[in-house]
Amino acid sequence: ASRMAVGGDSAGGNLAAVVAIAARESADLPLVFQLLIYPATDMRRGHPSHQANGQGYLLTRDTMTYFHDHYITDAKHDLDWRASPLLHGDLSRLPPALVLTAGYDPLRDEGLAYAEALTAAGNSANYLCFERQIHGFVTMGKVLDEANTAVALCATELRRAFAAPRPQA
Repeated sequence: ASRMAVGGDSAGGNLAAVVAIAARESADLPLVFQLLIYPATDMRRGHPSHQANGQGYLLTRDTMTYFHDHYITDAKHDLDWRASPLLHGDLSRLPPALVLTAGYDPLRDEGLAYAEALTAAGNSANYLCFERQIHGFVTMGKVLDEANTAVALCATELRRAFAAPRPQA
């Protein structure tokens, strides 16, 4: 129980980020790491990559709108940190994070913004963008070598987080 991490990709990255914040606030779930792969962190969908990468790649603006509108039916809920963890007022004291994004992904810029916000709040957050890739590439290891690289990096970072000594409370 002293070596738990949260992680996910896309909507799962959103859930992992939210769980990390909720765990910190409840103080009853000691997490040692966050693995956030092209996480959705801002439901307002206004970052430049939403426009630049919103058509022609695997995840489109229209698809994101479809998913969003089945999840959130009132636009004011986009501002709730449980939907948009980037908007939480206090991102300090969170577990170390690895945030991976893809260059041709509408979520690229909000993943970067989340990594920057984590760092600005005093957390350890590493960010890496696989510039040549699309949303969902991490699961495409049979056809994309960079997917295997990303998975190996994730595994290395998880091993490192699990092996690190726990700070004394």
